[in-house]
Amino acid sequence: MADIQTSIAPWLSVSNAVKAVAFYKNAFNAVETYRLETPDGLVVKLSVNGAEFWISGDLNDHHNIKALHPLGGNTVRMILTVSDPDTVFANAISAGATEIFPVGESHGWRLGRIADPFGLHWEIGHEVKG
Repeated sequence: MADIQTSIAPWLSVSNAVKAVAFYKNAFNAVETYRLETPDGLVVKLSVNGAEFWISGDLNDHHNIKALHPLGGNTVRMILTVSDPDTVFANAISAGATEIFPVGESHGWRLGRIADPFGLHWEIGHEVKG
């Protein structure tokens, strides 16, 4: 059996997977590494410089919008660690995210927080070495 490295990859369920995949590709320069389309919907694995996460949901807006409730920033919060948080943050805002708080330095981190168009909160930043 080949060596398998332990990892944790978030799986985000959204009402419109096609829009979500397009948003994350545009906002975070994510690369699609796996795609499965079925009559029930879409499953895609995305990678941002090797950091992987999954998206699933309907192929369009009209099936399960009411069945999915955004988790928001108090239940689940994603942390995207990048070398240039200012640029990634600005790209996310340009792609349709909403600013929760701007990029700044606090508690040993340079980061800001956005809400994506699907209600999920992302903190974008990195630890400040000093």
